Amino acid sequence: MYRPNNSRFSRNRSGSNRGKFHRPFHNGGFSTARKFNGAQRGPAKSKLIGADINIFIKKASDVTTDEAYRPHNSFSDFAVNENLKRNIISHGYTTPTPIQDKAIEPILGGRDLIGLANTGTGKTAAFLIPIIDKIFKNRAEKALIITPTRELAAQINDEFKSFAFGMRIFSTVVIGGASMNRQIWDLKREPNVVIGTPGRLKDLIEQKKLFLQNFRTIVLDEVDLMVDIGFINDVKYFISLLPRERQSLFFSATIDGKVREVLQAFVTNPVTVSVQTQPTSENVDQDVIRVINPVKKVDQLHDLLIKESFNKVLVFGRTKHGIEKLDKALTERGFKVGSLHGNRSQGQRQRTLRSFKENEIQVLLATDVASRGLDIDNVSHVINYDLPETYDDYIHRIGRTGRANKRGVALTFVE
Repeated sequence: MYRPNNSRFSRNRSGSNRGKFHRPFHNGGFSTARKFNGAQRGPAKSKLIGADINIFIKKASDVTTDEAYRPHNSFSDFAVNENLKRNIISHGYTTPTPIQDKAIEPILGGRDLIGLANTGTGKTAAFLIPIIDKIFKNRAEKALIITPTRELAAQINDEFKSFAFGMRIFSTVVIGGASMNRQIWDLKREPNVVIGTPGRLKDLIEQKKLFLQNFRTIVLDEVDLMVDIGFINDVKYFISLLPRERQSLFFSATIDGKVREVLQAFVTNPVTVSVQTQPTSENVDQDVIRVINPVKKVDQLHDLLIKESFNKVLVFGRTKHGIEKLDKALTERGFKVGSLHGNRSQGQRQRTLRSFKENEIQVLLATDVASRGLDIDNVSHVINYDLPETYDDYIHRIGRTGRANKRGVALTFVE
């Protein structure tokens, strides 16, 4: 069991350590509520309550590297526009990752593709690079990218802008939490690429502001997460509206029964690319924090966060109310904190996420919506302040640390 060392700071709960943390940061976040056929439901009671705590205790394996993998291609080998090649280099890409090495060429060749890979393997570039090249060579081409979360849509759009810089290829993001009128206006300008989440895409289709038959390249990203959070019927609906002649790109970490239903309706004679890597959780030291007195639970969190090594910490809670309460408590204690849940606008959420990525805040508080899809460098610790609903959710949470072959730490509060 992880036992924090006592320090002179840990006995001071009044916020007198503000000098260490500078000006506190406070912002909102987003909800764990899930949407099923138009209905909202909050987080279910955790199935892990009362479980053997040993499932949360595990030492990290020896960290391995990707040096054993030798790509067959370099970025200069791919038959793409020279402007795009320069942008790839400017983006800091030197050697293709396995998913990029194996997927870019068949996508450039017009093949449908099934990509089995986790977040953080470089799959976004694997489909963006050939899409941008395809549009550059034929301005009439349009691509639709469907992704489960607003944050992932924004990340894809940021990467798209870097790769398409100076090529006069334009995108728009259509997601909830942002002005629909602005998005309708953007769609009237005929962007080359539309990146959206299922709920807002469906709204725009039903209002006849978006017509899927105009798109010849379609990407379904993080399909298993879309299915998991209840969007399977929406995805099937989108597929029914697509043109028969299209290029379909399908990305998922896993394929189970429901995901396979989507897959069979979506792709034709696909190339399958599977990137087998050591699970990110293998790079994570996992341990528990015993909560002796629930009233003093936040004090225990405080004692952890003031430690020297806790420099970039992602704390998971179960509800937006709990996240807001914890945000207030930690801010009052002088910590630089941001939080993510559905009561904040998309702009506020993006600013909070950007502040965390750029180390302007030390602690990001989030619900399980942030447990997948977000690619954040150098998260030192993941803390499960509240238990997740399932063990799979636990694995996804702790996968936010220990990335890129670095070692991370995950701590779970248990009562």
